[in-house]
Amino acid sequence: MKIGILSRDASIYSTKRLTEVARARGHKVRVVDVLSCFMNINPNQPDVHYRDEILEFDAIVPRIGHSVTFYGTAVVRQFEMAGIHSLNGSLAIVRARDKLRAHQVLARKGLGMPSTSFAHSTHNTGDLISLVGGAPLIVKLLNSTQGKGVILAETKKAAESVIEAFRGLDAHFLVQEFIKEAGGADIRCFVIGDKVVAAMMRKAAEGDFRSNLHSGGSAEKIKITPVERKLAVAATKAMGLQVAGVDIVRSDRGPLILEVNSSPGLQGIEGTTGKDVASLMIEHLEIMAASKKKSRLNKG
Repeated sequence: MKIGILSRDASIYSTKRLTEVARARGHKVRVVDVLSCFMNINPNQPDVHYRDEILEFDAIVPRIGHSVTFYGTAVVRQFEMAGIHSLNGSLAIVRARDKLRAHQVLARKGLGMPSTSFAHSTHNTGDLISLVGGAPLIVKLLNSTQGKGVILAETKKAAESVIEAFRGLDAHFLVQEFIKEAGGADIRCFVIGDKVVAAMMRKAAEGDFRSNLHSGGSAEKIKITPVERKLAVAATKAMGLQVAGVDIVRSDRGPLILEVNSSPGLQGIEGTTGKDVASLMIEHLEIMAASKKKSRLNKG
């Protein structure tokens, strides 16, 4: 197959690994910077142009960073219009990236997550805090990533101050229950299709509550429970994703979903578990692309 990997930087660990394993499996691979693409939005010829040429792929792997979600997903959508299979679809990526929408989707599906509240008006600050059980609580920017823009407010007064500061910046945010019994640890489940192919427990650095490895946290391989496995797969399906990093926290009332990441990094999960996750991703892409091609031929 001709595979396009949509990434801003070919030297990023995840992009390099996907490129290496795809080529090792006999595919022709090209890394494409989505911001260098432009599109011909035409019903008869929905091309994606890259610098001075028209891109032609059998399948694509989107590695769309948060900062380029809008344009990046537009490029993915354009490939989809041309009938090119994407490992994760544009709509699913958008759904997962919008934290408010993602939490609403998870809630509608009845999947466990920490109590979460959202409002626009300053008159609702007290209600926002009480809805999640009071302080301590988490205030999380909707566009936060890698633990940035996520704040632990240990008292009601601190929570009110953070909320007022975010509102002063005209920023959208969620207020969320703090799961104290988790002890600053969460579980990253790497889901491909219907399976959790790897899992690791991430622990916050001393003096911090964020378990993200980018925030100085540590990680170790972990065996998850059948309930956690089922929850991670259900969350991935709820978003419409084929590949996802599902972050779960263990609470006194069972596992709860913190986030569903549509472009999970490979370095931490592969280094911690020893699993060749990149190869499993490309293998799944091969199966999905072949299935889509067969379906088109049958319809024809």
